[in-house]
Amino acid sequence: MNRVHIRWERRPMQPAAETLRQVVALTLSRLGETHADVSLLITGDERVRRLNSAYRGIDRSTDVLSFPDGDELPDGRRFLGEVVVSLDTARVQADRLGHGELRELEELVLHGVLHLLGHDHENDDGEMNRLELELREELLR
Repeated sequence: MNRVHIRWERRPMQPAAETLRQVVALTLSRLGETHADVSLLITGDERVRRLNSAYRGIDRSTDVLSFPDGDELPDGRRFLGEVVVSLDTARVQADRLGHGELRELEELVLHGVLHLLGHDHENDDGEMNRLELELREELLR
């Protein structure tokens, strides 16, 4: 069974923990991961900007960052890494795209988990994008 740990520095307008855990669990299960841990951090633009600057050399905020790990934990599970989402940016994007804040968080978490699993839309000729769209259709409400 996969485990999801969520840290909240910013809270969405409606409860989101169970929904986000489910997005991670369903994505991992669908892609064959059965004994993994993932951490989520829901925060704001400023924290994401600092992380983006420190780890990617890009001094601006973004919607989601992924920090893959892969270490084996003492109980034999694998820590896939952490997904960091800017709630500030998620809200702006949700408004622009005409859907709710929770839906935007679901999509960003799905995107981040795909990165933890090694997918890279910047170098894969659209493969990650196709998979992400397929999983959105299949797994998200």
